[in-house]
Amino acid sequence: MKKAIALIVGAGSGLSAAVAKAFASEGLQCVLAARRIDKLKPLCDEIGATAIVCDSSQPDQVAALFTQLDTLCDAPTVVVYNASGRVRGPLIDLDPKLVADAIAVSAYGGFLVGQAAAKRMLKQGAGTIIFTGASASVKGYAQSAAFAMGKFALRGLAQSMARELAPQNIHVAHVVIDGGISSKDRPVPADKPDSLLDPAAIARSYVHLLQQQRSAWTWEIEVRPWVERF
Repeated sequence: MKKAIALIVGAGSGLSAAVAKAFASEGLQCVLAARRIDKLKPLCDEIGATAIVCDSSQPDQVAALFTQLDTLCDAPTVVVYNASGRVRGPLIDLDPKLVADAIAVSAYGGFLVGQAAAKRMLKQGAGTIIFTGASASVKGYAQSAAFAMGKFALRGLAQSMARELAPQNIHVAHVVIDGGISSKDRPVPADKPDSLLDPAAIARSYVHLLQQQRSAWTWEIEVRPWVERF
């Protein structure tokens, strides 16, 4: 019998690792996709996940990823798109090629992965697709034009997909992560408790989206520390 699969694209040691652990605790077999998978070995060993090399901005690599996934399941239960590209600096100094590359990862890659997931979920008649957003999804900050363009586009993609696919029993959701995320290298300052988001707490929101009843689906949620201004 093929297993219930959770695919996380743009996997790493931060939020995506927390989401993978949360999904694994719910009985899902996790498949982790990233440009470099050597860094994922400890996580794979911990939760029994499979890692696959994939540059999500490249159509042929996304196609190959899903072809491998087809050997494990007819359609993944949930797909999370967590990849993003950044290039910072004053607008007039930005390298157009680097900007194009950043947008390709943040937005075009989301389209490629979302399209491939939807094709399979529609045949299965069910599925959940979650896109990871950021403060930049709704607020364009100075010297962050490329990130804002990519995240705004990803949000638009998620909204369009949600409206198109919900009637066909595919739940599409967008998560605005409005604030910094704590990590081993970025601990919460002792003098500013709760000033960073706990990745495990964010992951519980992803599980909740996966488990929502279709009579009350959420297409977008925002998560932020209670001290974050909005």
